[in-house]
Amino acid sequence: MKLDCSKDALKNAVGLAERMVGKNLSLPVLGGILFSAQNNKLLLRSTNLDVGIEIEIPAKITEEGTVVIQGNLLSGILSSVYDPKVIMETSSENLIIQASNTRSVLKCLPHEDFPTLPVVSGSEAFSMPIDKFVDGVKSVWYSASVSDMKPEISSVCIYSEGENIVFVATDSFRLAEKKIFLKEKTSFKHVLIPQKNIIEILKVLDGVSGNLNINVNKNQISFSLADKDIYITSRIVDGIFPDYRQIIPKEYVTEATILKQDMMNALKVTNLFSDKFNRVDVSVDIARKSFVIESKNSTTGENKTTVDASLTGKNISCGFNQKYIIDCFQSLKQDSIIFRFSGEGRPLVIRGVSDQSFMYLIMPLTT
Repeated sequence: MKLDCSKDALKNAVGLAERMVGKNLSLPVLGGILFSAQNNKLLLRSTNLDVGIEIEIPAKITEEGTVVIQGNLLSGILSSVYDPKVIMETSSENLIIQASNTRSVLKCLPHEDFPTLPVVSGSEAFSMPIDKFVDGVKSVWYSASVSDMKPEISSVCIYSEGENIVFVATDSFRLAEKKIFLKEKTSFKHVLIPQKNIIEILKVLDGVSGNLNINVNKNQISFSLADKDIYITSRIVDGIFPDYRQIIPKEYVTEATILKQDMMNALKVTNLFSDKFNRVDVSVDIARKSFVIESKNSTTGENKTTVDASLTGKNISCGFNQKYIIDCFQSLKQDSIIFRFSGEGRPLVIRGVSDQSFMYLIMPLTT
């Protein structure tokens, strides 16, 4: 193999591929990035068998070939290159990367054992703007369980609902749902993407413009960016996402409209006094027009903070994990938010004022 290509294009491609390099001790080749030079294109591929990526960049190919290089070496080498172009050439079982100011010789891994990425095709295919997909994922992924004990809830669930693509995640203590409106109706079944995979996919897509082509089959989902020559695949979970709609309250006894910044400031203070369960108690007194957040800790003390709020309904007092409340603020774009209480010992629902696209539900803490 012998070629020259843009240093910046190569560095960006390597940066994306490194994120999906595997750490499989029984298959060391997964710790590398495959480079395949042919047809004036340099293809980079990496995978950990759960999620994988292929990126193509233009290159002037003098001699075609394929090599696998240890993934964690390349970014450091390319960051020290000052030339706009680099030359890559194989010699025996080594890959030589050189520019005017540097020359590196890297040991190659056997490329014959490097897996291919599955080609996902089927009737369940649709496309949407990349920024809308990223918005949907960012709005909910933090609510997925970090434990793999129940794969169904350590995933982000995506499904179609008329002209909406719905993103939802839960760890059974809280739930986030985001609806992204598309101009055209789509139809596909629930897809469960493992949370750890969705985080890596998000790192690749965040900040990228254009359209995202999505294909789904029984075991895999793929994302392709045709104009940027990027192809991503991920395993999907074979399971059933909980029927979460039955736990969403249909009636509310108390509502409080609050400035998001006021709530964030109050929780920063109460966080200093919360216990090991991150508990805060929220009390609403309609007659006194007070919305009070209280936290206690046997070691540090206690705090009560009153937040300005517009209140309706009945008096109520409930305890919640304050971290769960804080987490959802990243998904609320409005300055004002609504806390809807369905009763003591029942879920709290948080929404943005005049925004029906995002819903966040938190289960109360028991006393």
